Order: sequence, then C-alpha cells, then structure tokens
Amino acid sequence: MKFATSAFLPALAEAILDKDPRWYEKNILGSGPFKFAGYETGQSIKGEKNAEYYNSGRPYLDGFTGIYADKQAVRVEAIRSDRAAIEFRSMPPAARDELVKALGDKITVQESDWNVASGVTPNHKRKPFDDPRVRRALTLAIRSLARRAGSVEDRHRQDCRQHRVSRLATGGHPAGAGNKSPGYWPDIDKSRAEARRLLKEAGAERLSFELLNRNVDQPFKYVATWLIDEWSKVWTAGEAAGRADPGRGSRRCATAISMSFSKPPGHGLVNPLLDVQKALPASVDSENYGNYDDPQEIDLYEKLLRETDPAQQRSLMRRFEKHVLDDETHMIWVLWWHRIVPYRSM
Repeated sequence: MKFATSAFLPALAEAILDKDPRWYEKNILGSGPFKFAGYETGQSIKGEKNAEYYNSGRPYLDGFTGIYADKQAVRVEAIRSDRAAIEFRSMPPAARDELVKALGDKITVQESDWNVASGVTPNHKRKPFDDPRVRRALTLAIRSLARRAGSVEDRHRQDCRQHRVSRLATGGHPAGAGNKSPGYWPDIDKSRAEARRLLKEAGAERLSFELLNRNVDQPFKYVATWLIDEWSKVWTAGEAAGRADPGRGSRRCATAISMSFSKPPGHGLVNPLLDVQKALPASVDSENYGNYDDPQEIDLYEKLLRETDPAQQRSLMRRFEKHVLDDETHMIWVLWWHRIVPYRSM
C-alpha cells in the first residue's frame, strides 16, 4: 500500500474488481454455508448446501429458496401462514409484534443494529439549495425533532425500522459519536426557530420542493412521509410542497431535492472510513447525487484515511462530520436502521 490505513481489510475485494468491475454480476465470492444455485429475475434466488463449509456439521439445510416480495404485507402474511420460514431483510416493530401475537411460541425474533442509514441529498445545483443555510434549516427541522422519549419519532419507529440516532460514523464504533453533537438539540422549539431564522436570512421563507424516493415501502415510503410531515411543521401550511414520488428512482436528481437512500452506508462490516465515502463530493464519489464539489472535505477525508491512531481518528471524524452535516450540510442524516429478523421456530 502507499500508506497505512484502517480501511484496508474491508477493501480486499478491490483486487478482483480492478480486473473486472462486473465480476459480481455472475460470480459470488465467500466461504459461507451456501453456494449460489440460481435465480429468477424479480422472483426468487436459490442456494445449495456448501459441503466444504468451515463450520463442521453445518449448514443444517440442504438448500433454500428466497422469494422477492417488495410489499411488507406480503412478507408478514407469508410467515404467518407458514409459506415462508424467515424474513432476512428485516421488519418494523409493529410487524414483529403482529407476528408474535398471532404465532406465539411458533415464532422467534432476533434483533441487532444495522450498518445502514437513511439520508437526504439536496441538489446543490438548484436554488435555493445552493445555499448552505437552506440545507441546514431542513436538517435542523428533523434532526433534533424529539430525539427524546415519547416523541413523534418514537411512534414513527413502530411503523418503520429506523432506530438508532447517530452521525456519519455509527455510535457503536469507537470513531462514532452517537447523538452528542451540535444540532441534536432536545429543545424542538429552539430547533424550529433556528430553521426559520436561517430560511428568512437566505430569503427562502416560502420553500417548496419535490422529494424523490424509491418505490419500496420499508423504510423508504415511511421515512419520506414522516420527513414531509416534519418539514411542514417548520413552514406554514401549504408552503412545504415536498412530496414522495415513488415512481422515480433516487438516482435522478433533476429537481430541487432528492431523497437518496442509496447514498448512506450499507456494508456488511462496520468501518466508518469506508462508510463515509458515500458523503464524498462528485469528483470522488460517482454516486454523489448532490452535484457538489468540496476540496476541504476531500482534504479532511484524506487525513482521516491516513490516521491510524484511534483517538486522533475519532477527533478527525468529528471534524469531518461537522463540516459535512453542519457547516455545509451536504447531506441530511436521518436515522440508522435496526434489523428485526422474525423466523418460524424449529
């Protein structure tokens, strides 16, 4: 390597991708309990037992068939009726409780944090979102909106699998900061007042925009609906014209603001040095939907990538997060996901 970095181990697959960027379209790399057996586009995927699996005596199953179902109601009913044995993708607390109530000891649930988050990416090329004050007003309107018990957000979590409050680096990692950062004020009135002040200062008091989203209910439609409701509390009725548009993918950012759920991390291994790459400028990250460039952010990231001392790395991460989420508000961070996996008891 050209320099020492804590991001090295999770990036080992890069050697294969450098030779063939499309290798993963027809190949699977790993030492897991199952081997890829085939799939039907949009219908199902099949796996067969790996006879050379390193854990002796496992897997217990000879194979599996995974069924694609984009509607939550379909997935819940499949498990309830015993047509499916497990939901790997996760369900929200309300669906979990529904299955437990209906099936009793016939259902088991495992839960854990998930290295995936939801975020919003404003399009910096469209006014008034070229002004960081406007972008910050949007994030203040939701970020501190009751990060406290009994809040709207808590009730929202019952219907959606959003759970953990943290910054770009998840709070469960040594480099993470949890919610003890500027902008996570417990005083919602203070937060809304600051949001309105920033909009007035920027001449954007009557703000309207289109909110693009993925056509998937969990958690995308639920989060979009919640965000629009939160923003509507900062502007008078009728002035927040944002809407969820499930018919258009998040990659299209031709309008004023884009709900971009594919921007935040979704890695199998928690490594903030790689996770925050999704917030890098367009000149570095090809998936940047905000159409912005920021040499200062790149410089901060290069220092962060090369720092191997945990204490210094944590300090640099705070500077990076402050710049990206507070000073410039390139992205609006919402919540980290929580994984709830219900399965039929053996």
